[in-house]
Amino acid sequence: MTDPDPAVCSQCGARRADAAGMAALAWVSDRDSGAQRWLCPDCGRAHVRDIEGKLPEEYW
Repeated sequence: MTDPDPAVCSQCGARRADAAGMAALAWVSDRDSGAQRWLCPDCGRAHVRDIEGKLPEEYW
């Protein structure tokens, strides 16, 4: 039997199929070297904050 929604967060291991309602729509998809990776909403927000924190002050 195959999983109809194989999306699993590459950071924390959460499954999109287990997300309730609208939370399933907030997942982030990324392609890296041809492989598709997923981030759940919580890990996606944490990742964005990491990127923003590394930007030089000139960008703000």
